[in-house]
Amino acid sequence: MACMKLGSKSEAFLRDGQTWVCTAGLPSDVVVEVREMSFHLHKFPLLSRSGLLEKLIEDLSSGEDGQICILQLHDIPGGAKTFELIAKFCYGVKIEVSALNVVSLRCAAEHLQMTEAYGDGNLIKQTEDFLDEVFGNWGDSIRALETCEEVLPHAEEVHVVSRCIDSIAVKACSDPSLFGWPVSNSAHRPEGAELWNGICTESKTRNVIEDWWYEDVSFLSLPLYKRLIVAVESKGMNPEGIAGSLMFYAKRYLPGLSFKENTNNHHNSASTSLAPSEADQRVLLEEIVGLFPNNKEVILTNFLLRLLQTAMSLHASPSCRENLEKRIGAQLDHATLDDLLIPNMGYTVETLYDIDCVQRILDHFMSVDQAADEPPSPCIVEEEAEERQVVDGGSLPLTPVTMVAKLVDGYLAEVAPDVNLKLPKFQSLAAVIPEFARPLVDGIYRAIDIYLKAHPWLTDLEREQLCRLMNCQKLSLEACTHAAQNERLPLRVIVQVLFFEQLRLRTSIAGWFYVSNNTENSRGSLAITKNDIQTNLAENEKTMEMRVAELEKECLSMKQEIRKMGKSKSGWNICKKLGFKRSQPKSVDC
Repeated sequence: MACMKLGSKSEAFLRDGQTWVCTAGLPSDVVVEVREMSFHLHKFPLLSRSGLLEKLIEDLSSGEDGQICILQLHDIPGGAKTFELIAKFCYGVKIEVSALNVVSLRCAAEHLQMTEAYGDGNLIKQTEDFLDEVFGNWGDSIRALETCEEVLPHAEEVHVVSRCIDSIAVKACSDPSLFGWPVSNSAHRPEGAELWNGICTESKTRNVIEDWWYEDVSFLSLPLYKRLIVAVESKGMNPEGIAGSLMFYAKRYLPGLSFKENTNNHHNSASTSLAPSEADQRVLLEEIVGLFPNNKEVILTNFLLRLLQTAMSLHASPSCRENLEKRIGAQLDHATLDDLLIPNMGYTVETLYDIDCVQRILDHFMSVDQAADEPPSPCIVEEEAEERQVVDGGSLPLTPVTMVAKLVDGYLAEVAPDVNLKLPKFQSLAAVIPEFARPLVDGIYRAIDIYLKAHPWLTDLEREQLCRLMNCQKLSLEACTHAAQNERLPLRVIVQVLFFEQLRLRTSIAGWFYVSNNTENSRGSLAITKNDIQTNLAENEKTMEMRVAELEKECLSMKQEIRKMGKSKSGWNICKKLGFKRSQPKSVDC
């Protein structure tokens, strides 16, 4: 930390309780009272350096000679501690000026009118010169800005606050690799590295991370921090840098933000800071949300969700919560199921989780997704789903809407066991997802099955309405097998599952038969002989033709049974005809 030494005389002041006495040998002829402290001094050293003190002494000395003047300076910036340094400066006693006291000295010097008219090298000029040095150093600029809080109105008048913020903003927006590793915390400095003007001279050998300035500025009060964020934004800092600093600041002062991801040491130390009151936390949260950049995805989705939960617990303003919900909705495809399970904090708690909040977030996502571009063709989505099953078990990137569909299906499965969850609310949330976004409906089928199990009192009509949320043609083979034996499903749905499965099987067999015919006509130098191929094909053709004929008869029989089936007639005759046995289904994990 930079420092400046003024004066040359040895200490000439002695403190006795709440009194400072000058030991120069001459009796005191002026007493300066600064709040609880009193200073017994001499007129000449004071009036020769201060325009204000000269005027006050002259006004009080118009009476008899030898009368002791009593001056009251209760409003001097910095109080008694700062006036002690000023008194020593006036007497030429050695004092040390640093980034921790230069702001209060500059403000007090302005208040006392310590200009060059009252002596060359007076305190205003000395402190101004030293401030220029402070502003050239990252750590000293931070320290000076923090001390502005003590004398804020006066520091604003002499423009120290704005100059401090401008100095910090310029350095924060600069590329650290161009001038080295800026540090005010020894934990950032490599062992053995020397500092020049607050800059690590051996930092070229280490990688510089963009968040190097987050912790230092996080100690600023909220008003000063807000002004700094506005300043770095005006100087062109990228939205990611601003967002990172805002998240760090919020995590320091909002204990409700707990994170599962690994954090480095200074992140962990930030989370252990003393938390402000709930009222202060609410104000801080609302201010931070208002400072977020408008750019999409610069704020982590899981951070936004946890911030939303904190906003609910602190009873933040409706506009703040709506802002967060819209931001989350715009990037919902990056959310995880755990973060989406928001506890219900309403006054009339019906369900365990806040499903209405998730519904609003999902509505925001769909409005943004639909405005972004036209939804892909259902055929394209299904083709991509099939392609994801190929080669090495890998997968192609999912579209945002399909990722959200999977997320919502998982969420529905988590909330489905809640007996207080009403059917319309379950249906409303599930129906927001368009059909083309679910290449497979195993996820929604699992959620429906769990809901049916937890709500056995549903009527047949309600169960049928619930099952309309899924397209039976998109069930996987495993899910079809489970559904065909699921007594919780309506009979009509079971019949549909069996019918579509038979059609799928027929199509699959016909396709395999077509491939076999093409193989017969192919020519090549394979290990098997032409006679072997012809023999195998002849056997397979006979078998396939018989199986296809049987399937056609079974499908025709099924159609007839469906037409004849009455309201109470059992559809399990069809199941028995197709070889299915009725049994209690196991828990579904598809």
